[in-house]
Amino acid sequence: MPIAMTKEGIDKIEVGQILKVEADDPAAEEDIKRWAKRTGHKILKFEKEDTFMIFYIEKTK
Repeated sequence: MPIAMTKEGIDKIEVGQILKVEADDPAAEEDIKRWAKRTGHKILKFEKEDTFMIFYIEKTK
């Protein structure tokens, strides 16, 4: 589910804007990193505390 919600969020913002994604699904860390690499968006910052994660993703195209 984190990937679907991230894609939906990215689709709603403009190129150059930053999307903040919060997740607590352990698989989200690798899934979102792979998704960003595959789609060409840039993870500017990643924070993790226990199982809670925050991604800051810049829309690049």
